[in-house]
Amino acid sequence: MIMSADLPPETAQAAGGPERRLRGFAIHLAVYFGVMVLVVPVNLYFSPDNLWFVLPMIGWGSVLALHVAYVMGLFGVFAGSPDNSHPHNSQ
Repeated sequence: MIMSADLPPETAQAAGGPERRLRGFAIHLAVYFGVMVLVVPVNLYFSPDNLWFVLPMIGWGSVLALHVAYVMGLFGVFAGSPDNSHPHNSQ
Protein backbone atom coordinates (compact mmCIF):
# COMPACT_ATOMS: atom_id res chain seq x y z
CA MET A 1 0.00 0.00 0.00
CA ILE A 2 1.33 3.42 -0.95
CA MET A 3 0.92 6.10 1.68
CA SER A 4 0.27 9.66 0.55
CA ALA A 5 3.36 10.80 2.49
CA ASP A 6 5.52 8.70 0.12
CA LEU A 7 4.11 10.38 -2.98
CA PRO A 8 5.10 13.65 -4.64
CA PRO A 9 3.01 16.63 -3.45
CA GLU A 10 0.87 16.74 -6.61
CA THR A 11 0.01 13.03 -6.36
CA ALA A 12 -0.51 13.19 -2.61
CA GLN A 13 -3.01 16.03 -3.08
CA ALA A 14 -4.90 14.03 -5.69
CA ALA A 15 -4.87 10.89 -3.50
CA GLY A 16 -6.68 12.60 -0.63
CA GLY A 17 -8.34 15.40 -2.52
CA PRO A 18 -11.83 16.74 -1.93
CA GLU A 19 -13.35 14.67 -4.73
CA ARG A 20 -12.14 11.44 -3.17
CA ARG A 21 -13.33 12.47 0.30
CA LEU A 22 -16.74 13.40 -1.08
CA ARG A 23 -17.01 10.12 -2.97
CA GLY A 24 -16.07 8.23 0.22
CA PHE A 25 -18.74 10.10 2.13
CA ALA A 26 -21.35 9.38 -0.55
CA ILE A 27 -20.57 5.66 -0.29
CA HIS A 28 -20.73 5.84 3.51
CA LEU A 29 -24.08 7.63 3.37
CA ALA A 30 -25.53 5.16 0.86
CA VAL A 31 -24.46 2.17 2.97
CA TYR A 32 -25.90 3.84 6.09
CA PHE A 33 -29.30 4.36 4.48
CA GLY A 34 -29.24 0.90 2.91
CA VAL A 35 -28.57 -0.77 6.23
CA MET A 36 -31.16 1.36 8.04
CA VAL A 37 -33.78 0.47 5.41
CA LEU A 38 -33.15 -3.18 6.28
CA VAL A 39 -32.68 -2.87 10.05
CA VAL A 40 -35.82 -0.85 10.85
CA PRO A 41 -38.32 -3.29 9.29
CA VAL A 42 -36.49 -6.28 10.78
CA ASN A 43 -36.72 -4.70 14.22
CA LEU A 44 -40.36 -3.74 13.84
CA TYR A 45 -41.30 -7.21 12.56
CA PHE A 46 -39.40 -9.40 15.03
CA SER A 47 -39.43 -7.28 18.19
CA PRO A 48 -41.85 -4.34 17.90
CA ASP A 49 -41.87 -3.85 21.68
CA ASN A 50 -38.11 -3.23 21.78
CA LEU A 51 -37.03 -0.48 19.38
CA TRP A 52 -33.33 -1.32 19.26
CA PHE A 53 -32.86 0.08 15.73
CA VAL A 54 -32.48 3.53 17.27
CA LEU A 55 -29.11 2.58 18.82
CA PRO A 56 -27.28 1.78 15.58
CA MET A 57 -29.08 4.67 13.89
CA ILE A 58 -27.75 7.19 16.41
CA GLY A 59 -24.34 5.54 16.84
CA TRP A 60 -23.60 5.19 13.15
CA GLY A 61 -25.23 8.56 12.48
CA SER A 62 -22.79 10.27 14.84
CA VAL A 63 -19.86 8.66 13.01
CA LEU A 64 -21.44 9.82 9.76
CA ALA A 65 -21.57 13.35 11.18
CA LEU A 66 -17.84 13.17 11.92
CA HIS A 67 -17.31 12.03 8.34
CA VAL A 68 -19.24 15.09 7.13
CA ALA A 69 -17.00 17.32 9.25
CA TYR A 70 -13.93 15.68 7.73
CA VAL A 71 -15.24 16.11 4.18
CA MET A 72 -16.04 19.75 4.86
CA GLY A 73 -12.48 20.26 6.07
CA LEU A 74 -13.36 21.13 9.64
CA PHE A 75 -10.58 18.91 11.00
CA GLY A 76 -8.06 20.98 9.02
CA VAL A 77 -8.45 23.66 11.68
CA PHE A 78 -6.33 21.56 14.03
CA ALA A 79 -3.56 20.84 11.50
CA GLY A 80 -0.89 23.06 10.05
CA SER A 81 0.82 26.13 11.40
CA PRO A 82 -0.99 28.62 13.60
CA ASP A 83 -2.43 31.66 11.88
CA ASN A 84 -0.72 34.74 13.34
CA SER A 85 -3.42 37.06 12.03
CA HIS A 86 -5.98 35.63 14.45
CA PRO A 87 -6.54 37.96 17.48
CA HIS A 88 -5.94 35.19 20.00
CA ASN A 89 -2.52 34.40 18.54
CA SER A 90 -1.12 37.94 18.87
CA GLN A 91 1.33 38.56 21.70
